[in-house]
Amino acid sequence: MHEPQNIEEISSIVADALSGGTRLEIIGGGTRVDFGAPGRAAALLSLKAFSGIIEYDPAELVLTARAGTTLAELNAAVAAKNQGFAFEPWGAEGSTIGGIIAGGVAGARRVSAGSVRDHLLGFEAVSGRGEPFRAGAKVVKNVTGYDLPKLLCGSWGRLAVMTEVTLKLLPRPPERLTLLWRGLADEAGFALMREAMRQPADVAAASHLPGQATFIRLDGFGPSVAARRALLTAALSRYGAPEALGEPEAAFLWAACQGGAALPPEPPLWRLSLPPRQALAAITPLAELGGHYVADWAGGLIWLALAGHEETIRTQAEIAGGHATLARAPAEMRARIPALHPQLPTIEALSRRVRRAFDPLCVFETNRFLDAANAD
Repeated sequence: MHEPQNIEEISSIVADALSGGTRLEIIGGGTRVDFGAPGRAAALLSLKAFSGIIEYDPAELVLTARAGTTLAELNAAVAAKNQGFAFEPWGAEGSTIGGIIAGGVAGARRVSAGSVRDHLLGFEAVSGRGEPFRAGAKVVKNVTGYDLPKLLCGSWGRLAVMTEVTLKLLPRPPERLTLLWRGLADEAGFALMREAMRQPADVAAASHLPGQATFIRLDGFGPSVAARRALLTAALSRYGAPEALGEPEAAFLWAACQGGAALPPEPPLWRLSLPPRQALAAITPLAELGGHYVADWAGGLIWLALAGHEETIRTQAEIAGGHATLARAPAEMRARIPALHPQLPTIEALSRRVRRAFDPLCVFETNRFLDAANAD
């Protein structure tokens, strides 16, 4: 394993890989190494040394940190200033901010506040040519050049080695209130979430646990939260009167939806990204096959636990206008089924062109996604 201490050493390691024809797999906290195909033929490039906050300006709501900094450290630092990440990133113990960005991870508030790509202002990285470069800026209002930060989000380490990132923050809401409806049928639960999001109530998050509860969250100042609660209670009255839960009581509900935590751990876990209006129609046939699921992002994100039926899962996602990612599975299954949803030929051709612009000799292509690392 390579453990560079500075950006110059990363450049040298990439240059050596280029000359030797070897592959490199970037690793931060190691919490997502089992995502994608196992047995990848690549040397590990650890960013363990790239840890720590470089600059934090609470007044400007901007933070710059090294990519290997743990999410726990960052959350603690910004919470001390009564601030937070609007997209509510989450992950296992040891998750790093670089891994969060590379995986495009966002929590329940993504439906209202946007994803990580909407809050990454800039970064420093080393390309597949071994060249250090910067993109974006350390200010919110920046319109110069190509918007490369968005490309790095969800790239899974296939474009460059991120060493430093700058993120936009928001003040923490002074009050959070969760409205809970128990025992709604799935059709009613999905309809309630859609109607809630359409109301002028600035709903922060909406989720559904089948057979248990449907719940929405309101963030903000006390009087505003109270007014929006009254509006929603009246607008959604046909679903019954909701229970009101404060932050401590509601925390376990929202945690149950993160990464499908409420689902059985044994079957393979799928992540379906779907248009909310089409989500129930897509998931119902899969539930009839024995699947268990939770719905986040007002129905736009489905975590599904279902053994077998891989083609059916992806077909249902495609019919609905979305895609299905294999988030967790035994090694045997990951060796034969691509983690990422297969792209249309035209989209895949464009993706390859983007990857080759950053990494022309495929030094970061480890066949993690069963797409033939040397096919280009």
